[in-house]
Amino acid sequence: MSYDRPGTDGLVLGVPKAAFRPSPVFLGLVALLAVSGVLTWNGYGNVRFNVFLFVVSGWLVSLCLHEYAHAVVAYRAGDRDIAHRGYLTLNPFKYTHPLLSIVLPVVVVLLGGIGLPGGAVWVDRHAIGGRLRHTLVSLAGPATNVLFTLLLVLAVRLGASSGGPVEFWAGVALLAFLQLTASVLNLLPVPGLDGGNMIQPWLNPQWRRMYDLFAPYGFILLFALLWNPRIGGWFFDAVFAVGDLLGLPSWLYATGLDLIRFWQS
Repeated sequence: MSYDRPGTDGLVLGVPKAAFRPSPVFLGLVALLAVSGVLTWNGYGNVRFNVFLFVVSGWLVSLCLHEYAHAVVAYRAGDRDIAHRGYLTLNPFKYTHPLLSIVLPVVVVLLGGIGLPGGAVWVDRHAIGGRLRHTLVSLAGPATNVLFTLLLVLAVRLGASSGGPVEFWAGVALLAFLQLTASVLNLLPVPGLDGGNMIQPWLNPQWRRMYDLFAPYGFILLFALLWNPRIGGWFFDAVFAVGDLLGLPSWLYATGLDLIRFWQS
């Protein structure tokens, strides 16, 4: 197969340039994040609703970037067709089912304050050679969440102490906490989730067959584990401990969680 050089006829490695352009939906989410952030900072309108828009749009942007990270690493690793499937446009509606990938994670954020993994990128594993490359494709998404966690915690620690509306910084702190929970969840070695997919290429054939058998039910397994009081308690204890270690004020993200539930005001 021959590939065209960039710029000769609208192709990049045989893929239309449009496949790499951010979608209007993603740009709209970024605009909503910026506008709601400004409204929250300046105290215009219903502040609780502004924080709600700020956190939800920020979370959806991070979901898009999480899946984009998977897609761009897979593309660089050899799966060129992933661009044709629309995964490099940052369109949230391309990442599987809108209800399971967008609505459900947002509902869980509002009700439980957990950054539930949402969305998925279908990768042609046969087009990618080497176990390390497969692991890096799976690692790319959680690594994005970890990076966002560190950046947002840094913003809270530097910004909140220098002044500004507590509602704004509560929203930023809640986004940091959601990224932290998403980082931990995505790194759990659960079949079908990123953490499990990172180790799957290194399993022997017998264990890999068992893994592939349970992988389609990984999301349900994750819910079952979190529903268990003991396991759920261990999870949150670990998240709270890491948050304290990073210097993320627990009272601030708790305030953010209270604010986004605007219907309770």
